[in-house]
Amino acid sequence: MAAIKLVVVDDDPLVCSALSVMMGGADGIEIVGEAGDGGEVVALVERTRPDVVLMDIQMPGVDGLTATEQLRACADPPEVVVLTTFHADEQVLRALRAGAAGFVLKDTPPAEIVDAVRRVVAGDPVLSPEVTRQLISRAAAGEPDTGSENGRPDARARLGTLGERQREVALAVGQGKSNAEIAAALHMGLPTVKTHVSRILAKLGLNNRVQIALLVHDADPGPADSS
Repeated sequence: MAAIKLVVVDDDPLVCSALSVMMGGADGIEIVGEAGDGGEVVALVERTRPDVVLMDIQMPGVDGLTATEQLRACADPPEVVVLTTFHADEQVLRALRAGAAGFVLKDTPPAEIVDAVRRVVAGDPVLSPEVTRQLISRAAAGEPDTGSENGRPDARARLGTLGERQREVALAVGQGKSNAEIAAALHMGLPTVKTHVSRILAKLGLNNRVQIALLVHDADPGPADSS
């Protein structure tokens, strides 16, 4: 199996170097580039074609949020895992809306950061259930920057384009359920659930299941919307 190609982005040279040494020493991970500012990321990614970008979210130049948005707008973009010092701040929520596959705290043990990179390559967003609940709660409350209130009619319309089973799967994703939990709850095989999730992402033009969850909670579907 080919090594996972990783780009590390952090404005602190010592942190950037430490992350590169740590990640590069892990089995199956290859560091293909480093950047100290979000403004360097798109060009670096175009040159190195990484699988994952480990992105500091707070930088004095172009921040990680803007860089994530720019990357995810590119053709065949890499997965992005953002680095933060907060569990669920506004910037993390915005980064997930922009298409980040998840985030890790800067004080996360090295083995867990390595695991996070491997997981996003496998299509598994890096969010603990607790953090997912916090982020979804912020989105559902319509806090500043989430756009929940203004986007609610559009979110409902987009969910309305899904078939019945797809909608059931989307709602389960919105509840923070794993594929295995969805399979058990909806009496489906695990491959069927994975197929539904893939088709939902493609149909709604989303990047990952975190964005499905945020869309579901933007729509705030209640009993009247269940038809």
